Amino acid sequence: MLRTNQSFLDRTTALYRQQQRQEDIVIRKYIKGQNVYHQGIVSTKVMVISEGITKCYFTEANDKEYIVEFLSAGEIIGEIECIRPIPSLCSIQAMTDLTVYAFSKAYFRILLESDITWSNMLLDVMAQRIVHTSSRASYQQLYSLEHSLRRLLEIQSRQNIAIQKEDMAAYLGISVRSLNRELKKLL
Repeated sequence: MLRTNQSFLDRTTALYRQQQRQEDIVIRKYIKGQNVYHQGIVSTKVMVISEGITKCYFTEANDKEYIVEFLSAGEIIGEIECIRPIPSLCSIQAMTDLTVYAFSKAYFRILLESDITWSNMLLDVMAQRIVHTSSRASYQQLYSLEHSLRRLLEIQSRQNIAIQKEDMAAYLGISVRSLNRELKKLL
């Protein structure tokens, strides 16, 4: 549920420290509730989360949100939009105060072409996301809402994070009203 990637963060930190031009990778800070990316808007940076938690979500035509993932330290955002020059596929919002390494798109592309370690690590991140997304989709199709909610509550407890009801409902793909009904059943 809460995705992290310490090895990718370590590599990013090393790149930040050894960069020639101090504007290739900069540190940016966002406050809780602030949007880092807006769905449908062209982004100017590729970012790797240093500290904090974000939610990655789609807003559908009916204004309903669906949370794809919660991302934290070491997770990269905006890479797909840089590789394929397209507007942001989803919105990303800081759920806590957030610190990121922000790469210029030009430098990110240079790294993809010249740094085989970076490219291989990025391929691994993308492969992990495909596996995770596929298993989450099948899990949500095969198990009851009650079972999925129990699992979500267990993960929250194990990872020691608090998620608002609206976000829990958006993560499960249900309304807050349905979530409340399910929570009452569990009590």
